[in-house]
Amino acid sequence: MELRQITGAGLEAWYRDEVTEAFPPNERKPLPEIRKLMAQGRYEVWGLFEGETLLGYATLWMEPADKRCILLDYLGVTAARRNGGIGRQIVAMVAERLAGKSLLLIEAERPVEGDDPAENTLRQRRLAFYERCGFVPAYDMATCGMRFTTFLPHLLEDLAPVMAAHRAIYGPARTDVKVPLGPGETPPGPPAWMQKEI
Repeated sequence: MELRQITGAGLEAWYRDEVTEAFPPNERKPLPEIRKLMAQGRYEVWGLFEGETLLGYATLWMEPADKRCILLDYLGVTAARRNGGIGRQIVAMVAERLAGKSLLLIEAERPVEGDDPAENTLRQRRLAFYERCGFVPAYDMATCGMRFTTFLPHLLEDLAPVMAAHRAIYGPARTDVKVPLGPGETPPGPPAWMQKEI
């Protein structure tokens, strides 16, 4: 198995076959936006391949001038290979690639009171998954109209620089993002690409 970047024509197939199947519309960054970020040197799409077969993927989002923190934006395993340890393997490979150079930030959606129990069970499983991968919950944040917990490889004494770098990755135009989000705070509204459709 090999972790390598997905670029060019492979991007469209990855987005169509994987991202649109695995993520709800409010969490799907439009493909033209992903391409724009890639052209700016701010986004990478990595696939775990066995030969030419895609097993899973991870996308990394960063500020090109300050790569001390890199956000794991999407993590997914192809439908036929889920629940076989591939997701955990991808997280470990990405973390190893960044070790000593950048701090890997991971966001996982929190359960929502009164929401669909099946969806909340999935959210709880994702939170537990990242803890099993060795990451620790550090603070909550909001994006896409939802509350997320941010996980780090280890706890830091001073989280302020990490939170500032985390917020900077999204950029000032993302009014749906709040880092950190306090316990009683309500997440801002949906992302810009959803607001345009309203």
